[in-house]
Amino acid sequence: MNPLKHIDTHMENLISDLQTLIRQPSVSAKNEGIEECAKLVQKLLKKAGVKSEILRLRKGVAPIVYGEIKSKQNPNKTLMFYNHYDVQPAEPFDLWDSPPFSGVRKGNKIFGRGATDDKGELITRIKAVEACLKTTGDVPCNIKFVIEGEEETGSAHIEDYLKKYKKKFACDGVIWEFGYVDAKNRPIIGLGMKGLLFVELSVKESVRDAHSSLAVLIKNPAWRLIEAVHTLRDSNGKILIKDWYKEVTPFSKQDLKLIQSEPFDENDFKKEFGIKSFVGNKKGIDAKKALVGDATCNIAGFISGYTGDGAKTVLPSESLVKIDFRLIPKMDPKKQVTRLKKHLKSHGFSDIGIKVFHGEAAARTNSSNPFVSQVKDAANKSFGKSILNVSNAGTGPMYPFVDVLKAPCISIGSTYMFSRIHSPNEFARIDLLKKMTKCTCLIMENFGKS
Repeated sequence: MNPLKHIDTHMENLISDLQTLIRQPSVSAKNEGIEECAKLVQKLLKKAGVKSEILRLRKGVAPIVYGEIKSKQNPNKTLMFYNHYDVQPAEPFDLWDSPPFSGVRKGNKIFGRGATDDKGELITRIKAVEACLKTTGDVPCNIKFVIEGEEETGSAHIEDYLKKYKKKFACDGVIWEFGYVDAKNRPIIGLGMKGLLFVELSVKESVRDAHSSLAVLIKNPAWRLIEAVHTLRDSNGKILIKDWYKEVTPFSKQDLKLIQSEPFDENDFKKEFGIKSFVGNKKGIDAKKALVGDATCNIAGFISGYTGDGAKTVLPSESLVKIDFRLIPKMDPKKQVTRLKKHLKSHGFSDIGIKVFHGEAAARTNSSNPFVSQVKDAANKSFGKSILNVSNAGTGPMYPFVDVLKAPCISIGSTYMFSRIHSPNEFARIDLLKKMTKCTCLIMENFGKS
């Protein structure tokens, strides 16, 4: 029996193990069940025949579950699977049709927090390796698992782990923790992720809120912030901070070709969000290029004064705005913070306080890298057809892997795009779990041959 046939005949085991994982809560935001889930994941790896251990950084930091198996046929190539065992909080509980940590199966779906993000994705990789070991007694290349427990709270310590265990984690390629499958059942193979810089700007003017009739004498901090924020970008979305785009390189011809071929229905997108036009009235290829490779300056929240029902004529004493900047390759978050501070100072806003919450650089794998064609070939064989995406519009801790391990990263997975991740009634589709498990076997095979 070959690995693919083994997967067909052992799907009930995959489903059962995924249900077991879902039933172990592991909410990193609350530090709920983290240690217990790490031990459970280690147990599942060992059951699959993977040598595993729990790695620690220091007390109070979620452990990483590490797994490794050496290939007899090709000990010179190493493929890493990066995943996470922590999940988002399940609240609001009353919106779930069944308990969020029950792992209920209904037809072709398994429901529960983490069913796809990321326990469903993790189980496909474990079972692919198990299928190879059970049928051939070997794997096509060396395999490493790095499974963290802080991804849903920002992966604050992943870079520290990568640096501490750099030698242990050494590899030639990384399959990222997730990947979407579109409405036509085509996996979207992601070659990168944007970076992120999250800041808070604040102004405190007076010792307390005042009657709004005093606005003729007391400066309003909300107006001060509005004036400052207005200098950051133009109405087309271009960021106006000096040298913001200085290090950025343009898309290659191959990237542009891939972007052009990516499916994107503008009308469906607009209908989904109830909007009439895009920023800067972008259309066609420009809209696609923006999703893949435009930096953003987004107001995530603006807080000042009275925001309750009805009227209250108040002059607020302080105001703050939360801003997230999506970064593209070559943008260094630390440099961008310095540029933001210089910008505000040069425009006369040195009184505005700046608090930096998070900085993450962008990462992107070159579309001509042989790893890309190996993954795409496997996806096409397992799913029938796949789509290459130059970069995800969102952010994840991909850059430290590229920077520290010097290995290309590619996202591919079984997460149906409407599977309600981070929402009540999250589910995994069993048919996609099966296809992805087979796809993972084929990726290992292709990678081992190269």
